[in-house]
Amino acid sequence: MSMMIRFHQFGSNEVLKSENLDVSQPDAGQVLVAVHAASVNPVDFKIRLGNYPSVKNDRLPYTLGRDISGVIEKCGAQSTRFKVGDAVFGIVDIHGGGYAQEAVLDQDAIALVPSGIDHIHAATVPLAGQTAWQGLFRYGQFEATQSVLIHGGSGGVGHFAIQFAKAKGARVLTTVSTANVSFARSLGADVVIDYQTQRFEDYASNLDMVFDLVGGETRERSWSVLKKGGVLVSTLTEPSQQEAKQFGVRALRYTVEADGDELAEIARLIASGQVKPHIQQIFPLQSAADALASVESGHTVGKIVLKVI
Repeated sequence: MSMMIRFHQFGSNEVLKSENLDVSQPDAGQVLVAVHAASVNPVDFKIRLGNYPSVKNDRLPYTLGRDISGVIEKCGAQSTRFKVGDAVFGIVDIHGGGYAQEAVLDQDAIALVPSGIDHIHAATVPLAGQTAWQGLFRYGQFEATQSVLIHGGSGGVGHFAIQFAKAKGARVLTTVSTANVSFARSLGADVVIDYQTQRFEDYASNLDMVFDLVGGETRERSWSVLKKGGVLVSTLTEPSQQEAKQFGVRALRYTVEADGDELAEIARLIASGQVKPHIQQIFPLQSAADALASVESGHTVGKIVLKVI
């Protein structure tokens, strides 16, 4: 039996229940992991509210949690990339299951935990880290000689994006609130713009990329700071192709995909000290509702983590 946090109907945090159940065994290409820590992400409360397209009533009851770090307990018949006892971290598929003592993951979605960090810090990385990585490099096709403006640089995805772009050797601008200016500077951003007292248009122009983690009016003001042929990449709603054409730029939104090889690349940057996950607060698994409320408030600096073991 494994303890997990799940819900039987969509709603506020009151729908979350702690339940003890048998976890399904790994399929051929999967592994069963004893979860040591799980990350809390904005997608979790969107799923709980019923606002995420891939999780509807037919998925209920649903165990929250999209990324974890832990130790492999069992390997499926064709799962040969890792072995029992390996410390791994990775993205749980859309069926969920990270807020639990055990979780099943695809072997292609995980990597070995980087040397020098614990499970608590490792758990912060897979979803937010790969979201940042794919936005910059897979979809933004971002390169070392280029410049990027990252909106929301102090959040889970943003704080990784700043560090990845700097590790690449690029010029990084970011917008954050007054309270997070020093934090963004500590991550290595070249230009930190306090959106509460400054207009980013006064500091940014002729950029290769805007990485939009905020949306709304901030996005609408961002077209003009891109150079012709630049790109606006967003994790939020689909950007206007009409406006992109008007400004002579490319624009797209995307959803992160689990990629164990890519995660291993990120792990190497963490092991080398070039990237450091930042944790705002750690909650026990039983306090998942409190952790989720903290993320839902929208003012998280870095990441919120659930400690399972």
